[in-house]
Amino acid sequence: KSCQKPVDKYIEYDPVIILINAVLCKAQAYRHILFNTKINIHGKLCIFCLLCEAYLRWLQLQDSSQNTDPDDLIRYAKEWDFYRMFGIASLEQTSFLLGIFISLWWMRPEMLKTKSDFILLLKALLLSSYGKLLLIPAVIWEHDYTPLCLAFIKVFVLISNSQAIRVTLNLNRMLPWLAIIFGLVLENGVVYLFQKMGWD
Repeated sequence: KSCQKPVDKYIEYDPVIILINAVLCKAQAYRHILFNTKINIHGKLCIFCLLCEAYLRWLQLQDSSQNTDPDDLIRYAKEWDFYRMFGIASLEQTSFLLGIFISLWWMRPEMLKTKSDFILLLKALLLSSYGKLLLIPAVIWEHDYTPLCLAFIKVFVLISNSQAIRVTLNLNRMLPWLAIIFGLVLENGVVYLFQKMGWD
């Protein structure tokens, strides 16, 4: 009321501009998407991102890449290795998110008091993982720089996660990165456990 301007300038912006600003990891765009829109696709987006990650891992298996006959596409759809990769990717994602929640609750227990705080942060983290969708073009347009592209995608997703934590809990830049590092440590621990058991 005092400045006679909208608090959220993105209310007046076109959705394409909002999306571009979200891709540029602008905090105001994240704040607008999380608090002033009714986006309810976080669950579907999470499943689709996990499918993309499972497909990438499945494609990198030697057994899946040996036969390139197009008639074998139906057989490919029934391969259990894909479902195994999906399960492993799901467990890794869960351990990453669990690591973030544990570290944030340990560092600042007053921030995550209620169930709605946890749900809002979970939605923010799932929505901010949209960068994993870039795995599919990276695989389709395979070239010599694919490992570098995959590393950039991982960094982009982590930066987006950091912004989502920062905006949701109104934190400085340091605490979200500490939570993400703890989440990565827990995720890598799960990966190491899978490798030890011979699942991966």
